[in-house]
Amino acid sequence: MRIGAINGRAYLLAGEDQGVDLAEASGGALPSDPQQVFERWDDLTVWMASAPSLAFAQIDPAELELPVPRPRQVFAIGANYRAHAAEAGVAPPEQPVVFTKFPSCLTGPNAPVTVVSAKVDWEAELVVVMGREARNVSRADAWSYVAGLTAGQDISERAIQRLGPMPQFSMAKSLAGFGPIGPTIVSIDEFPNPDDLALGCAVNGEVMQSSRTSDFIFSVGELVEYISGLCTLYPGDLIFTGTPEGVGATRKPPRFLAAGDLLTTWIEGIGELRNPMIAPAGQDGAGA
Repeated sequence: MRIGAINGRAYLLAGEDQGVDLAEASGGALPSDPQQVFERWDDLTVWMASAPSLAFAQIDPAELELPVPRPRQVFAIGANYRAHAAEAGVAPPEQPVVFTKFPSCLTGPNAPVTVVSAKVDWEAELVVVMGREARNVSRADAWSYVAGLTAGQDISERAIQRLGPMPQFSMAKSLAGFGPIGPTIVSIDEFPNPDDLALGCAVNGEVMQSSRTSDFIFSVGELVEYISGLCTLYPGDLIFTGTPEGVGATRKPPRFLAAGDLLTTWIEGIGELRNPMIAPAGQDGAGA
């Protein structure tokens, strides 16, 4: 099952270019609001099990919007790939390194992102979308609380991140547009092995990151167990699960995004984000 959003409405999708309005297909039994779909995830799965043949119609993939528009909480994980920890020169953490992205940073799979400085970096990530309220969930049961998976970018402003005596992760990673996700939410049953997915990103067609989620230090199950043991996860909450090696800041010399770049991000079995980088209003290029 694949869920997307077009014109602010939830769509069931088939392939890359076929879809049907969820509320219309269900005769109003299921919500049109994409965010409410995750509050009703169990109802959706029950309906899908007995749904009549759906009349999918042609859609334009470029019209797909932010599929989870108003999550209560957005968690993110640092240093969760072995190879990325190594390139950053840090020891693999003994427990998940958790920070937050402000929900206001989220944007869609085709949306432009404003490059606010000369140190804006990419971070391709698998993003978990919760489908049930979770508190003190064991890793063995964790996948049953997950609605689906999507692709994301934890775009980061590295100068802000390093301001002051302590890292400013949440602020540096929550500027407007710094959280593209999509293009669809894919339910767990669609994946032969949701713990081992290929992912990566490219800038103007040049591959910058290419890895597999099997390089995680902490699996999705372990992350859900850890976070739900500290606070409640709600339907529609997001977990950005960390980025693999190949970020711009650790390259020699460092490389960052600039206005005019096209940042492409993909995850096996999910699809592709295509986010153009643009200059701030009134500027011809990225700021200093």
